[in-house]
Amino acid sequence: MYFDMKALSPEQRSNLVHSTVIPRPIAWVSSCDGSGAVNVAPFSFFNVMSGDPPLLCLCIGSRSGEPKDTARNIIERGEFVVNLVSAPMAGRMTVTSIDFDAQVNEALEAGLQMLPGQQVSIPRIASSPCSMECRVRQLIDIDGVRTFILADIVGTHLCEEAIIDVTRMFIDPTSMALIGRLHSPGWYCEVSADFQMPTPTPQAWQSLKAQGREQELLAWREPSTSQTGAKERC
Repeated sequence: MYFDMKALSPEQRSNLVHSTVIPRPIAWVSSCDGSGAVNVAPFSFFNVMSGDPPLLCLCIGSRSGEPKDTARNIIERGEFVVNLVSAPMAGRMTVTSIDFDAQVNEALEAGLQMLPGQQVSIPRIASSPCSMECRVRQLIDIDGVRTFILADIVGTHLCEEAIIDVTRMFIDPTSMALIGRLHSPGWYCEVSADFQMPTPTPQAWQSLKAQGREQELLAWREPSTSQTGAKERC
C-alpha cells in the first residue's frame, strides 16, 4: 500500500513514521536555561551523523504550539548533553518525559544524580552508561515550533564495563544494556542480542558467485542466539 504523505493527517503521518523507522536510539537530553535550572527530557528523533568529525542531530517538537523547554535551553546556551538510556533506567527516563510545567526539575522528580560536564556547562546523568557532551554547530527552524539541531560531540563519558581496548577503542555495546524507542503508546526494545555478518570484499562476492554459493548470503537468516562475544568482536 502506498501512502501520499500530503494526503494524510498530521497524526497519521506521525504514526506512520514512528512505527516504521525502528528502533530509534533515545537521546536523554540534559540542558540548562539561562539561570542554570536543569531540564532533562528524552527524544527519539535522534542519531549520529558522522564519526569524524563526531556529529549528532536531534529534532525537538513542540508543546501546545510552543517550543519545548529543551529546545529553548539549547538555543539559549548552545550546549547540552545526550545521555543514552539503559534498561535499568527506563522508568526514570519515562518520568522525565511527563509533561511537567517549566519550573519543575525533572531530574529531581526522577531521582537522578547529576554530575558536572568536563567541556560544557551542562550536567550529565551519572547513571547513564554513555553521556556525550555537545555544542551546537547549526540550528534549523523547521516550522516555527520544531527545531533541528546539529551538534559536535566534544567529549564522551563511557562506563568502564563497555571498554574492551581503550587504545584501539574497541567497545562492547551490549554491556550497556541500552534500550530503543519503537512506537506509541510507550513501546520500547532492548539492545540485548547481537550477531555478526561481515561485508564480503568484491573478490569474495565474485568467488561465492563462481561457486554458485551466493544464496548463502542472499538468503541469510539471523541466528536464533547470538554467537558473537566481546572477545570475538576484538
